[in-house]
Amino acid sequence: MLAARIELMQQMPIFGAIDAGTIEFLLEPAPVIEIAGGDYFCHEGDLADGMYVLERGRVTVSKSWEDQRLLLRRLGPGDCFGEMALLDLFPRSASIRADEDCSAIRITSDNLLRLFERDAVQFALIQMNIGREISRRLRHTDELLFRARMGEVLEAPEQLVTRPAEL
Repeated sequence: MLAARIELMQQMPIFGAIDAGTIEFLLEPAPVIEIAGGDYFCHEGDLADGMYVLERGRVTVSKSWEDQRLLLRRLGPGDCFGEMALLDLFPRSASIRADEDCSAIRITSDNLLRLFERDAVQFALIQMNIGREISRRLRHTDELLFRARMGEVLEAPEQLVTRPAEL
């Protein structure tokens, strides 16, 4: 199982250039979180305490707006979410709901501090990779915002709208 986790993580942009020994070290204290379908990993505004690497299942990323919850994206095995928590001290910027039973590896800033104390170079590479991933997402969002402001009708993702009581 450990080898499969290491391989999964090495296929991700954040951990792609990280050696297997370093990922194994990072995973030692990292729990695997099980979330039942319909439950939430986190809610928008919650204290951000780490990132998750989705091993099994599918999740919906959504934001609240005018008492509704709107879909931002859907993620599946091999995707990660919550990585901004490893760089800033702000609350969660979105909610993550399990669409089906899920398992995810939870990596906290304490895990990364432990890695920094062992291997500052591998730690720095992970931090740079997180920054690159966030930058890619920001560039995509900037492009969508620009096109929308220029009057282009953008293809909307399948919308998820829930009642306030379900938030």
